[in-house]
Amino acid sequence: MKKEENNYLDYIPVPDPGFEWDLDEKGIVTVHMVNRGFYNWIAQKLFKRPGISHIRLDETGSFAWKQMDGKRSIYEIALLMEKHFSGAEGPGYRRLAEYFRILYRNHFIGYVRASENQHLG
Repeated sequence: MKKEENNYLDYIPVPDPGFEWDLDEKGIVTVHMVNRGFYNWIAQKLFKRPGISHIRLDETGSFAWKQMDGKRSIYEIALLMEKHFSGAEGPGYRRLAEYFRILYRNHFIGYVRASENQHLG
């Protein structure tokens, strides 16, 4: 039996519902991350660390974030980005895939598989 290969560009990213986010007047996304856990609590008490971190994305990251609707794959988002950023160098497939990997590793997003509508990771 042949092993099924997963193409990362076919993954469908979805924002983690545990994070709130908003847009500023320029369309830039800011993700609000509540710092929970014992070590964060110590850092907040001893080092005056904030209880909530506000992660402001750049223009490219904000555009990609706003395209995540639970239906579009990374490949489809890349095509939209190529069209939107025409005339300027787009992020490219590898850079965009790495961007989504970083978001995934930091638990800002998850993935769903379109054909089976199941959560990956």
